[in-house]
Amino acid sequence: MFHIVLLQPDIPPNTGNIIRLCANTGCTLHLVKPLGFELAGKAVRRAGLDYRELAQLQVHADFPACLNALHGARRFSIETSGSSLYSDATFTPGDALLFGSETRGLPAAVLGQIPRERQLAIPMRAGNRSLNLSNAVALVVYEAWRQHGFAAS
Repeated sequence: MFHIVLLQPDIPPNTGNIIRLCANTGCTLHLVKPLGFELAGKAVRRAGLDYRELAQLQVHADFPACLNALHGARRFSIETSGSSLYSDATFTPGDALLFGSETRGLPAAVLGQIPRERQLAIPMRAGNRSLNLSNAVALVVYEAWRQHGFAAS
């Protein structure tokens, strides 16, 4: 299916919700350290319920290690500064969807590695900062999956 990459997530319930999303969509979740919480912590477990065992999860020491594990997958960034709407992108199973931390987003060094046409945004009302991370991930994952007829992989 698709790869979801969370670069240094800060808020445990968001990651727990995304674990649950991955279990239900067949996506692989990649968490890039440092994490702002203990993965085995109560808040992550509570949000993820018993889905942790059903999800494919990889934890990486840093972004280069994550890129190595993705084996050359096409990468898309999702940021408020993206140049195209996520709904206009054409996704292929195996693509990697990169999301930054809730408080900092994706660093310029990471965005610089993504072709401009694959830097995506989710539309919002003017003057608002961002959506909740787990909501943003769900929007993009379900659009990517919809494009492939919600086929199981």
